[in-house]
Amino acid sequence: MEFVTTRDELRAIYKTPRPTDGSIRKELKALDGHCRSFIGKSPFVLIGSSDGAGNADVTPKGDRPGFAAVLDDTTIAIPDRPGNNRLDTLENILLNPSVGLLFLIPGMNETLRVNGDARITVDTTLRERLAVDGKEPQSVVVVTVKAAYMHCAKAFMRSDLWKPETWYDRATLPTLGQILRDQLALAETAGSIDRELDQDYRKTLW
Repeated sequence: MEFVTTRDELRAIYKTPRPTDGSIRKELKALDGHCRSFIGKSPFVLIGSSDGAGNADVTPKGDRPGFAAVLDDTTIAIPDRPGNNRLDTLENILLNPSVGLLFLIPGMNETLRVNGDARITVDTTLRERLAVDGKEPQSVVVVTVKAAYMHCAKAFMRSDLWKPETWYDRATLPTLGQILRDQLALAETAGSIDRELDQDYRKTLW
């Protein structure tokens, strides 16, 4: 198997059609009203990051719509809620601040892409502002926007992501308890693992 290794080789493959003027000019250096509105309605964002050696990671962050706060036209604050404390994204940011964000709104095929530099803060005022039911995030990822632009709908149209009639019947898929039992060779039953997970979810969502 041969691989593409240079930019010239890549561009020779994708030589037609050329990127349109609009696809280039749509990249903004700051958040406009549409971007701010999109983030304000989004309950879900994917954060792409990498460490100092280039090892990549993508992590999901989800909460009530608008949980990611637009502080100004070039600054977004994303609260970090309780998780498994692997801290993959946070440790990556300490080594390499460059991040890519993909904001989604359920039922909408277009997405918002944001690239920038991230830092971590435990600022009291910001954590209080981003609290849910009195529970503050453990920390906040603050992203300085370098580029923001809307991404077209093709990937979501091809995948039919938002069409329930295309979804698998959940009962035909393994539970997380079954997967963890097999992957980690656990002695516990899948049912007991699932019950423990459910109890943890109920106690530590925020």
